[in-house]
Amino acid sequence: MRTTRVLSRAGLLAGAALLALSGAAGAAFADDSDDADDKSAAPTEAGTSFRTATAIRPDQEATAEASTGDYLYWSFPADIGQRPTVHATVKLPKDAARHGDSTWQVDVYDGLRRRQACRFGAQTKTAAQDAATVELSCTLRTVRALAEPWANDPLPGTYYARLTVTGLKADDLGLPMRAATKVTSSDAGGAQAVDGALAEPLVPGISTKTAAEAGEPEDGWASGWWSSRWLWTAGGGILGALAGIGGYCLTRGSGRPARVPAGI
Repeated sequence: MRTTRVLSRAGLLAGAALLALSGAAGAAFADDSDDADDKSAAPTEAGTSFRTATAIRPDQEATAEASTGDYLYWSFPADIGQRPTVHATVKLPKDAARHGDSTWQVDVYDGLRRRQACRFGAQTKTAAQDAATVELSCTLRTVRALAEPWANDPLPGTYYARLTVTGLKADDLGLPMRAATKVTSSDAGGAQAVDGALAEPLVPGISTKTAAEAGEPEDGWASGWWSSRWLWTAGGGILGALAGIGGYCLTRGSGRPARVPAGI
């Protein structure tokens, strides 16, 4: 009887130990899943300077709660041949709390912190006192593989989007607001491609861990030598060769001597 009781107690202890281990493993797995979800989740805050800019991936919408008058910064990668567009939406404070119209602006800077011109989009907008939201956008020029030292052309690397209010009644400073930003990109194709490549993309040091993880495209930076122009060049060469062969076949002689008229 004592032996049976000892064995049964040992079995209970072993079962409890197994349950504890399985629970710990499940908790660890859940923690890993939570970490993975956190990494893939969209950012819910924005930086207040270039160095603390919050990194976002293309087509990822980021949000931030802030006060009217704050400077909000996000960073994103742009590679050769891409034409990025920054979209920004500001949810304004309640109109009862505002004292007048407000003017908002989104600016885009490259890795050297040079302000880039917007090719398309409403970069600056004025919202009426009773407006609920204001939407801004800025489409950059096509990112080039190489540029002259004196030029201000967009080059591959990290870019910064800055959102702020530029015109406001003094009494409205500090009112709560909510901002959302998203970066989309289109491929300009070989028509905009140029020869050459940078030794390194314009990727400055970023202090935040999130920015370091999203500081470059998922498939790496482009080398700069390949573009769809090569396909058009090869196709044009083949078509030219075929046209030359066809023209020769049409214009060459029959190979027989010309017939001499009788009596000569």
